Amino acid sequence: MYPYLRSARVLLAAQFGPRLDFDGESVLKLWVGLGDIDVFWELNNGRHLTLMDLGRFDLGVRSGLVKVVHREGWGLTVGGASVRFRHRVPPLSRVLLRSRVVGRDDRWFYFHQKIERRGRVCSAALVRTAVVANRGVVPVERVLEAMGRPGWAPALPEWVRAWIRAEGERPWPAARPTMERKEEPAQ
Repeated sequence: MYPYLRSARVLLAAQFGPRLDFDGESVLKLWVGLGDIDVFWELNNGRHLTLMDLGRFDLGVRSGLVKVVHREGWGLTVGGASVRFRHRVPPLSRVLLRSRVVGRDDRWFYFHQKIERRGRVCSAALVRTAVVANRGVVPVERVLEAMGRPGWAPALPEWVRAWIRAEGERPWPAARPTMERKEEPAQ
């Protein structure tokens, strides 16, 4: 089940917490509860990504991105992620979730997020997100202008550019076939 109460708590704390620059780092202290674990008695792999949502929420609220999104009637969406798992996280562990925007292109913001326990990185993910409107993806530059950050464009690290290239090579289903009517042969 999605952690709605935990999300509400993070959003509320972010709303009243200190402002964070868009290229700053969000750091959340979280407990791994019994609802976060799987049958192997560790933080579930899907829950790693769900907890990372919380870090993007915190960064988005504290940087002003979420305020702009609401004001403009836009939304937020995840367009892809790559995650690595390195160390198990047992239940009732205290972890740090670190989140930062490492760059952008014309359509996407790229977040690097890590879950750490006792100074060790247990999982890390690269997540690309977009701001969307009724007609599709809102260009990043338009979002940045609305945030008062026009031209913000830190250089994308090479490992992020390599991931973008690899995603471009990955097979993906073609667009939905059209429902064209076949003509009957003339008799």
